[in-house]
Amino acid sequence: MNDCLSDRGFAPVHRFLSASAPALHRPVRSSVLPARASSLRPTCAPALVVAMGVLVLASAAAPRVQAQDIPGAPGADAPSRRLDRVEIAGRPQTDTDLRRRAAVAKQIYGRDELDKFGDTNVADVLKRLPGVSVNDGSPRMRGLGSGYTLILLNGDPAPPGFKLDQLDPAQVERIEVTKGPTADQSAQAVAGAINIILKEAPRVSQRDLRIGSSYNIEHPVFNGTFTFGEKIGPVSVSVPLSGFQWLARTELNASRPGTDQNDEPVLASQHGYQYNHGHGFNSAPRLNWRISEDQSLSFQGFAQKGWWTTDIRTTPDAVYNSPRLDQNSDNDGTWQMLRGNLQWNNRFTDTQKLELKAGIQDARSSFNNHTYDPTLPIDALGGNQDRSYTQAGKYSHLMGDDHTVTVGWDLEWRRRSEDRTTLVNGQPQLAVLNGEAFNARIQRQAFFIQDDWEINAQWSTYVGLRQERIVSTSRGIGVDARNVSSVLTPLWHLNYKIDPKGRDMIRGSLTRSYKAPELTQLMGRYTLNSKYQVETQTNDELSPDRVGNPSLKPELATGLDVAYEHYFTGGGLFSLGFFHRNISNLIRNVTTLDPATPLVPVPRYVLRPTNFSRAQTSGVELELKGRAGELLPSLFSPKTPLNLRSSLSVYRSRVKAVEGPDNRLDQQQPWMGSLGLDYRLSSVPMTTGASLSFTPGYVTRQTDRQTLETSRQRQLDVFAQWTFSPRTSMRVSANNLAPLRSEMLTTVGNDFGNVERRTRSWLGVSLDMKL
Repeated sequence: MNDCLSDRGFAPVHRFLSASAPALHRPVRSSVLPARASSLRPTCAPALVVAMGVLVLASAAAPRVQAQDIPGAPGADAPSRRLDRVEIAGRPQTDTDLRRRAAVAKQIYGRDELDKFGDTNVADVLKRLPGVSVNDGSPRMRGLGSGYTLILLNGDPAPPGFKLDQLDPAQVERIEVTKGPTADQSAQAVAGAINIILKEAPRVSQRDLRIGSSYNIEHPVFNGTFTFGEKIGPVSVSVPLSGFQWLARTELNASRPGTDQNDEPVLASQHGYQYNHGHGFNSAPRLNWRISEDQSLSFQGFAQKGWWTTDIRTTPDAVYNSPRLDQNSDNDGTWQMLRGNLQWNNRFTDTQKLELKAGIQDARSSFNNHTYDPTLPIDALGGNQDRSYTQAGKYSHLMGDDHTVTVGWDLEWRRRSEDRTTLVNGQPQLAVLNGEAFNARIQRQAFFIQDDWEINAQWSTYVGLRQERIVSTSRGIGVDARNVSSVLTPLWHLNYKIDPKGRDMIRGSLTRSYKAPELTQLMGRYTLNSKYQVETQTNDELSPDRVGNPSLKPELATGLDVAYEHYFTGGGLFSLGFFHRNISNLIRNVTTLDPATPLVPVPRYVLRPTNFSRAQTSGVELELKGRAGELLPSLFSPKTPLNLRSSLSVYRSRVKAVEGPDNRLDQQQPWMGSLGLDYRLSSVPMTTGASLSFTPGYVTRQTDRQTLETSRQRQLDVFAQWTFSPRTSMRVSANNLAPLRSEMLTTVGNDFGNVERRTRSWLGVSLDMKL
């Protein structure tokens, strides 16, 4: 209880008890508490808060109580005084409080961070978080590419087709960024996991409205979210509905070595733009039914649908004989995703709990592409469907006062099917495959056991073991493959509080994780490159065809994480961490020259995913944030309403099958850093802030023949928020101010291709109202 008093802001009460009522201030032994008390110790159980209130009042009254006031005492001539019940409520837990008390290393971001810059999608929120970058709408941690970061939705793996850049932050309660896997969640978290916690059904009536507008080019686009919530007896219902639009333009410049009309060597170049626009909506309805004090039933749904269009217009700077350059094209399509999860919780006793879950998911997309090649116009259309069923459960048992042992299972059945029809000048392309469906299946079975053990006031540990078996099959024209993999993932997290209050602590983790191949990588369909759409013609190494690999095996990673965390009394923190991963069966796209086959009668370059090599990656991560007066007391007054935050991450990696230098993992930058500040004005109810992130340019040697050079990147965002009343506020924001041009140079042997992109700033305004 002493630690609880100090940690939750009751230090004055603690000192008062010690000084005024020494007899009443006694250590409370865990044996006299209910069985669940120790498990609630980190969060100060309400029962303990009530007990403290009673002790405070008793302590205050103790000096005035005389012997005659005590019934049965000698000389008692008056009834005893009646003590009214007093409850002391602690301050709400902040994101930093939740982070400090977490059993494993994680970063937690609540409503303040989600709302700060007036973002219209979660992907824009993630790109400002320490150690997180976003590429093509996909978040990445620790500089590792797509697939190494596990995306969770309410603790479960996000369904296929789930788009973070089309999810409104208003539908999210908080975001948890975990640096290592846990046994009760999927172990597919080599870099870490990002858990998107959607808003719970409210305990009171709720009518929230957020409307906004943003501008990039031509005209504004609009977005809005309305949330309806109601509580009827033991049932709580929440139905948020979001609608959104987007409109953006990216300038394009591309160049490659080639020849002019006289067959003289020149640098062939073209310029143009990419025009993107679309709209969509999503909703995440939730229903909670409290059946009894020990039983509850909840339903979480999620629906997302959108329409997109991408138009590309390019103009060559001259007339060239070679190489083939990009042609104008119109591309449009749709996507949709439906998900439903049902969860039942039952607490049998104070020490036993059972949780059962079942879910169904369906994701679909379609596309229709037309390329305006003057000699060979190309039309391609098709679609895919990804359907899955999940069932999971876990049983938790409190062993004594310190151990919480959990056992459970996680089952998934998933199938993906896709079809594609391509016409070149009105004739079927690859006639044998044209219009035929390809499909792939995955069956996953996982069983786990974990023990969350609070050893004493300073030491705590988490031990877990997860066994997963994955069976994948891929079928289509000329493809019939089956692959079975089994992954055993032991996990160990250890926390040491240098002082019992937890202001300084050391965290360590030793884990095993894996990265399973995507179903799209397992699909065996052969796809010709868009620049060389006739199968009887050869292509070049910079423009390879694509084909899947049904024989891919999962990547396995053994990881070590160590971090030191210091929590300031004013709510700030300093964190310094180190991580290392050994990766086997590394998957990398490799381009080879394939011989002629009955399908493709000439030799052509083909890019296919391959279990390429082993690799290692390490990094150092630094984070510092808090009040300016606390971090820099010599420069700022403690009352200055200025918050500062900064982060710096340094990464190194090495792929063993590639000679150095620069034999790093794909898309892993050497370092990334960020700075941010928030300032609250005293004269008007307004808060302003800015965020700056930077990544340097770097070179990646992908194979002995191919390198990829990426230019530096910078992101500058600013915002201002006016709070008109507790129920109404407005935000104005500007994202991607002063953008840098982005260049990507690909070199294969003596050939190269360079693509330059220039984006524009976004301006936005939003209004939040609680109706």
